[in-house]
Amino acid sequence: MTYRLPSHEETIDQGDIIEGCPILSLVRFDPDRPNEIETKHALQRIIVLTQTCDLANQKATRIIAALVFDAQKVVHDQLLKASDVRGSLRSGRIFGWYFLPKSVESGLPEMIVDFRQLHTVRMDLLIALCQRGQRRARVQPLYREHLAKHFADTYSRISLPQPYETEP
Repeated sequence: MTYRLPSHEETIDQGDIIEGCPILSLVRFDPDRPNEIETKHALQRIIVLTQTCDLANQKATRIIAALVFDAQKVVHDQLLKASDVRGSLRSGRIFGWYFLPKSVESGLPEMIVDFRQLHTVRMDLLIALCQRGQRRARVQPLYREHLAKHFADTYSRISLPQPYETEP
């Protein structure tokens, strides 16, 4: 089983999928007029990426979250091809994206986590959303560790400025 639904009272944990989280974005900023900032917000589905140990030991007042999109919408918006979702993405071979399967029990469609769109969210805000029933599911151990490894790989990779030269 990939997911389970925690009770409203359970603490926040890595792998929690939460609906309707307000995400703030910068629309306009002019360095010559730093007091004139334009922002907007959107309510998004997110997944908690902060390590369980930091959450359990109450070392985090803000958590790292990634945006989670319906796989069908990502394909419709032509960000990925349907064949990539069925193949390369599911097998973990597309950098910066992670596939989450459908869950009939949780009412969740096939989803894609975008590790390239990270946000910091206040813990008290997430607690309030969970208490209001907006936590949809929690990714379970082994699947959660798999998710965490792909997240770590996204940011720990080392690129060379040029490929090694080879002899013909």
